[in-house]
Amino acid sequence: MGLCAAIKPDGVRCRASAMEGYAYCYNHNPEFAGERRLNASKGGKQGGRGRPARPGAEGLQDIKDLLADLTSGVLSGEVTRDVAIAANQLLNTSLRALELERKWKEVLELEARLEAVEGVLKDRKGRRAG
Repeated sequence: MGLCAAIKPDGVRCRASAMEGYAYCYNHNPEFAGERRLNASKGGKQGGRGRPARPGAEGLQDIKDLLADLTSGVLSGEVTRDVAIAANQLLNTSLRALELERKWKEVLELEARLEAVEGVLKDRKGRRAG
């Protein structure tokens, strides 16, 4: 395995090892551009160091806390039945909105992954035909 053939913007050749069967390292190989973009879009979404595991987790915890407070208020008699019903409906709407947002992001990520796979397959067909 040799060095990557890419020349960086500063004019210096990349010093990383080229991938087996390729002239470029993973970071410079044009065939993996879609995969790199997808991986970069996932950056910071796994949580850690006090961050939530996914966006919306704070909202979910807030709703859980509000539901617990609402339940306590109803049981203690501080919150009337009609107010509790209305609040519960609003909190359920918020939960559905969070779930819809999560599913939409998942669809967008899957779309990007599918495009990356299609690009790799197209490149492979092109190499075989050419």
